[in-house]
Amino acid sequence: MKIKTFFFLIVLLAAACTRSPAASEAYTVNPSPADFVAGVDNPYFPLLPGAQWVYEAKLENGTIERIEIEILAETRQVNGVTATILHDAVYVDGELMEDTYDWFAQDKEGNVWYLGEAVDNYENGVLVSHEGAWEWGVDGALPGVIMWADPAAHLNEAYYQEYYAGQAEDMGQVLSVGESVTVPYGAFDRVVKTFDFSSLDSDLKENKFYAEGVGVIKEIDQITGEEVVLIEFTSPGD
Repeated sequence: MKIKTFFFLIVLLAAACTRSPAASEAYTVNPSPADFVAGVDNPYFPLLPGAQWVYEAKLENGTIERIEIEILAETRQVNGVTATILHDAVYVDGELMEDTYDWFAQDKEGNVWYLGEAVDNYENGVLVSHEGAWEWGVDGALPGVIMWADPAAHLNEAYYQEYYAGQAEDMGQVLSVGESVTVPYGAFDRVVKTFDFSSLDSDLKENKFYAEGVGVIKEIDQITGEEVVLIEFTSPGD
């Protein structure tokens, strides 16, 4: 069923996601290119070309994981929508483990949608797979919301962040919008806290923390206790 107005789409999605959908329940959204705007400037998920983030985590085995993120100037067409490109490189003890290009777009209401990703996974410097890759409009994959325009209006709702049946079914839930969090980069108030999980992977249970004007500042794996923290952030023009 084609949803004719984006307002109805958002209402339908929110109503359907006030609880965690069962794996057998259908997830259907159908925004059109006209529903989106150029660029992504959501305060809690700003993706301005030239912005860079660096995160670090100490893994269970004692190795250090470093995540380097940059917003590219070029864009990508995803199912007719002009998407912002986020380049994400993950290193463990200096060795590249994952190289990803994620695609995002913001709708007219200010919600940020996740449209897909291209993934290269490495072992010992060798490309071994593209596991985790998906794209809206390809093989039935659908976009999901990565950050609401007004997170406070969606407290305790479960919603899809991405949907590629049997391959990528990550979900989120806003738990709080008033956290105070300190990371190596700095101290923040009015932080949005989410619970991220997957209907496919019971080991994916983590909290993420989003600060205004910066985006993700911290992640906590609820299974292992590992923490990923922001150590550097560079705004465009800095």
